[in-house]
Amino acid sequence: MTIDRRTFADKPTLAKELAEAVADRIRTAIAERGIAAIAVSGGSTPSRFFQALGKTKDIDWTKVIVTLVDERWVDDTNDRSNALLVNERLLQGPAAVARFFPLFSGGEQPDAAHVAKTNALLADLPEPFAAVILGMGNDGHTASFFPLGDTLSQALTAEGPTLAIHAPGAGEARITFTLPRLLRTDGLYLQIEGEEKAEVLDKALGDGPTEDMPIRAVLRSGQPVTVYWCP
Repeated sequence: MTIDRRTFADKPTLAKELAEAVADRIRTAIAERGIAAIAVSGGSTPSRFFQALGKTKDIDWTKVIVTLVDERWVDDTNDRSNALLVNERLLQGPAAVARFFPLFSGGEQPDAAHVAKTNALLADLPEPFAAVILGMGNDGHTASFFPLGDTLSQALTAEGPTLAIHAPGAGEARITFTLPRLLRTDGLYLQIEGEEKAEVLDKALGDGPTEDMPIRAVLRSGQPVTVYWCP
């Protein structure tokens, strides 16, 4: 494993430092390739990071594409929508001119036709990502790689870019980038906060089946992962 664990005093400091690291990746990608794409996570943890990154002025945001590592199958007016969080917290101020590629494409369920529609949009996504920022649940899931997910094995091995997944711990049906696609990135980050998450990470770094704690697939991938943690 190539894991760089970084500890910060508090949530505002972590958010600021992570935003600076991702901003550096974005600037480098634009300089080298003329465009930068980042994939971010939802949930409550990244809000401060989103706000800090969105306020970064020395980025040509017109050359940035933002997408999500995964999404609940709900529209962007739903409180559970990751797209809503990104629109409200990240795509503001200087970052308001960035392009956003949503994963939800309508309908009641992420059936084959709707997933195909999402993947058609993502065909315009440049490779590699400039940065991928993951989170982690207390059950060891990341993105929508949930224990007992009906397409978990495929999600961890298929080229993707995305597929649908249903799992007991997921609530709604989900759509998620596959792991191989997420690993094609210049920088891979894991943002976690609190003692419980640190304990979950320690457990995930130990022995045990990947399917029990799917974050292990990321940690064991050989791709360098930088962990940003604070109490």
